[in-house]
Formats: sequence, C-alpha cells, structure tokens
Amino acid sequence: MARIDWRRWIEEGGDALDRDMRTFQAITEAPEERDPFELPHPRERLTYARFHRWSHSKGERILKVIYFSLSVLICLGLSALLISTALDLPQFGADAELIDNDISTFYVEEGLRHTGAMNIITGIILDFRGFDTLGESHVLFVAACTVLMLLRLPGGDDPESQLARRRAEAFDRHFEPRGDVILANCVRVLAPLLIVFGAYILLNGHLSPGGGFSGGTVLGAGLILYLCAFGFARTGRFFNFKVFRAVTSGALAFYALSKGYVFITGANGIENGLGPGVYGRILSGGLLMPLSVAVGLVVGCTMYALYALFRKGDL
Repeated sequence: MARIDWRRWIEEGGDALDRDMRTFQAITEAPEERDPFELPHPRERLTYARFHRWSHSKGERILKVIYFSLSVLICLGLSALLISTALDLPQFGADAELIDNDISTFYVEEGLRHTGAMNIITGIILDFRGFDTLGESHVLFVAACTVLMLLRLPGGDDPESQLARRRAEAFDRHFEPRGDVILANCVRVLAPLLIVFGAYILLNGHLSPGGGFSGGTVLGAGLILYLCAFGFARTGRFFNFKVFRAVTSGALAFYALSKGYVFITGANGIENGLGPGVYGRILSGGLLMPLSVAVGLVVGCTMYALYALFRKGDL
C-alpha cells in the first residue's frame, strides 16, 4: 500500500483501488499476536475455572446462608433492644413514675406560661424542641428533593425527553384511568372540606389537638385525592413544580430565620417582643401558629410531591 499512488489507481480503474483497500483493511484489522509470556499459565486457567464453578455452585449457597444468618441476627438484636427499651418505660397510667422526671414536670407545669400554647404538645414540638422540628422538616424536604432528582422526567424539547413524557402519560392513563363520575363528584365535595379542615388544624394547633404535621397530612391527602379524580392537567393549574419549590423553600426559610432569631435573643437574654399573648386566643403563643403553618405546608407539599413523582415522574 505504501507504493501505490494516484496514477496507478487512475490507470487501472476502480478495481485496483478496491483491491488495495480490502488488503489494507485486512492488514489493519488482523488480530494482534499476543506475547506467549502474557498468556495465563495452564495452572492459572485451571484455578480460574475451579473458582468460577465454585462461585456458581457451592459458593453461592454459602453466601446465601451467611446473608440469611446475618439478617436474622440483626433483626433479633434490634428486636431485643426495642423490647428491653419498652420494658424500661413507665407503666401506662402510673403517675408515680413521673415524680422524679424534672423535664416532664417542667413541661406540664410551666409549659403554658412559657409558650402560651394550650396544647402543650405543640408547645414542646415548636418551642422547647423547635430545633429538632426544624431538622425534621429539612429531612422531609431533602427526601422530596432526592426523589425529585431520581424520578423526575427530563424537561427538554429533544425527542428522547418528549418520548419519555409520552410514555409516562400513557402509563398513568393505563393504571390510573380518569373520567370516573362517582369519584369526581365525591372529590368535588370532599376536597374543599379536607383543605379547610387541614387549614383549621394548622391555625388551631396551638389551642387544640393538631399542629403542623397532622394538618399537613390532611392537606396532602386532599391534594392527592384531587389528583386521583381529575389528573395532572387540572391539578397543575394551581400546584406545579414552581409552586412546590416556592412554598417549601419559603416555609423552611421562614422557620429557620424566625427560630434563629428566637434562639439568638433567648441565648443572650434579649427581649424578642414575642410574648405568649392571651391564652386561648387564636393570636397567641408567639410564633407557634406561623411555625405550625410552615411545617404543615412542607409536610403537605412533600406528601403530594412524593406521590406524583412515584406515579408519573412529574408534578
């Protein structure tokens, strides 16, 4: 091939060019001879073959036995730990067990004066343990963001993204058929009641049983029920990814900033101007009601987002 030039190809025609190209291709694609010193020794090949057979026969059975044994031991250990912890708890209704518990006594006796909440559970969650609740709310948000990154469909205009969205829509229509008259009429009545009831639980959680987590669960259930009845198109008119991002980010930012303000002022003995208010009124308990609303919004949005992403891959 090195001696061939254009003049010879032109004189002899295309057959010579094709013949030389086939020869060149055969030479370049010929398998390279391996150095005999690089080849595995027959003993090594025999060892590899024996290990391969062992891993697919006896070795696989041994690994299954080890896996099952470890699983049983871990489950038994956790069960024993939980049972021993439960046995150390005070007996139900035994008030004598709480006499020496200074923290419980302080919560019961001084909780109303310090927090202004008639519901002492809400006062503990959002005031005494407000930092823990902040972490729990962020855990929910991080869980929703993780599922969003893993399951959300691509939003580009390229053919692959459009095909993925069409497949998800077909999958959703097949397993979640819409147009059920009975379901739609029932949801028209139940969904507004659920939303209003969830809002009542959020706003009244510091005065009666309720709060952010329970109220947010009711709100999320109302959104999911509306989605099941009317589909993504109608639900997306008032709740989509932009709304989810704005509501959850705003609620978490408000919670973090407000509790950070209370922590800084309280740690330095500075009056923060957020008194408990008049006990029993809706505008009492300082920041408990706004914080309860913020937690409830995060919980409700997270519930709906997880359901929508696992169902269709989009909000």
